[in-house]
Amino acid sequence: MRLALAQLNTLVGDLAGNGQSILEAARQANRNHADLLITPELSLWGYPPRDLLLQQERVEQQGAILDGLCQALAREQLHLSILIGAVEPTGDGFRPALYNAVVLVEATGWRPVARKQLLPSYDVFDERRYFRPGDEPCLLSLPNGVRIGLTICEDLWVDPSLQGGRLAGPDPVAALIAEQPDLMINLAASPFSADKPALRDALAAQAAQRLGCPVVYLNQVGGNDELVFDGASFVVDARGSKQLQLQSCGEDLQTWTLSDRLNDGSASTSASQLSPADNSDPLELLFRVLVLGVRDYTRKCGFQRALLGLSGGIDSALVAVIAAAALGAENISALLMPSPWSSQGSIDDAEALATRLGLTTSTLPIQGVMEAFDPALEPALGGAPSGVTAENLQSRIRGTLLMAVANQQGQLLLTTGNKSELAVGYCTLYGDMNGGLAVIGDLYKTSVFALCDWIDSAQASACRASFDLPHQGDLIGEEIRLKPPSAELRPDQKDSDSLPDYPLLDGLLRRMIEDRVSESTLIADGADPVLVQRIAGLLKRAEFKRRQAAPLLKVSPQAFGSGWRLPIASS
Repeated sequence: MRLALAQLNTLVGDLAGNGQSILEAARQANRNHADLLITPELSLWGYPPRDLLLQQERVEQQGAILDGLCQALAREQLHLSILIGAVEPTGDGFRPALYNAVVLVEATGWRPVARKQLLPSYDVFDERRYFRPGDEPCLLSLPNGVRIGLTICEDLWVDPSLQGGRLAGPDPVAALIAEQPDLMINLAASPFSADKPALRDALAAQAAQRLGCPVVYLNQVGGNDELVFDGASFVVDARGSKQLQLQSCGEDLQTWTLSDRLNDGSASTSASQLSPADNSDPLELLFRVLVLGVRDYTRKCGFQRALLGLSGGIDSALVAVIAAAALGAENISALLMPSPWSSQGSIDDAEALATRLGLTTSTLPIQGVMEAFDPALEPALGGAPSGVTAENLQSRIRGTLLMAVANQQGQLLLTTGNKSELAVGYCTLYGDMNGGLAVIGDLYKTSVFALCDWIDSAQASACRASFDLPHQGDLIGEEIRLKPPSAELRPDQKDSDSLPDYPLLDGLLRRMIEDRVSESTLIADGADPVLVQRIAGLLKRAEFKRRQAAPLLKVSPQAFGSGWRLPIASS
């Protein structure tokens, strides 16, 4: 049996458009003589559809789209079947009223063939809000005699020793052992984080060994709001060895052949087809994920161009490079907004970076606007604003200018703050936090430095060239990479005046945020008690800022997005 794996980039809620993408994949698969086309989890809806699932009209539209696909297969004489991720209404009047399902589409009609059994409701997932769990193993027997075990995303994540815990509930892989499938397919929508690729490989390999058959893992690709799906679908044989690898961070369609059962009961497979991208550098993969996230968020929200503030610092430099790679330098504009406290070095660095990237820039000095605020505020303050108030006014002036230009020119404003700043509140509401997307809001400052060092290394040359970026010499620039971080909101200001050095700060923040380690445990492990209590206090007090922040691209196991759910007012 010849399978086609369609790694699709779907638009959430666009059932008609996603249906057309599936049909085009079916045409290509038919040209490649495939018997079965498979698509990712909820591929007809795009993942995650969230409260769109509560719109009854859209659920009803699904049936019409599936009917249309059946008719197209018959009309165009496409001699294959399709597995599509869809929803299945329960029909009993109780809530949740849907199953997260797989339907089999053929020229003669369509029918549900699998229901997701393990429904994640942790981190960014909230599937129990919408779905009821399936309660039995899902085995699809095809007319050619091939028996396929069907699982959906989380159904594969059942090994606590590999993943550090699992959902309570059945083991869908174990339930298939007695069915003796020839093949197991896992249709997934698994968002990126740095540890995911290796973990998916291990889980699929173990499932293959438990079942004694190959495993096909098919993942969604593309950015949907804060989540970026890296694709990287694959096939492993019955021993867990990889036989096929689809690309990361791009749509892909490849075919793979399942041969007859061998005498020993194991399934034979076609020759290995591995892509060189399977072993890509983690920093290159991170860069490609961020580029994909910016590109898809921009186009799926209806923008073609983006704007950012360029300060000469490392954060805005990294965002500028990512944006140029995602949208093309010709579609990126930058504002330089120097104040009396901006160093000439920072202004020169920002201009040089824009020249290297080919960005359009405008320079808007803000001293006159700053001075206009003093008399306006004096009656209320009894004097000119000073201290942190004056510093925040500079940031808010810049944020207002950026929003005005973005509004006037129809651009998406990209905010340039990093995760370290968001964690401790080293950012200004209605100022540098302004924007429609926080590109590096899930990167600690030390990660920003590491990624910029990689971008300027020889190892990044081919990747830069693939995005039509200058691929020889520095792109970020040594002056920016080696400069001590500073917001330049007062004379001779450095970040280290207000915060611990970033390696120390980020180490503590990772344990507090990603690992949820308590203050007492950190202190028992040897951390400075005063510093721990100070950072924990800053982290808590900044919650109200993060609640109002722009959506950020999630690239870590725990981001400040929909998966971070702490109260603002709490003890």
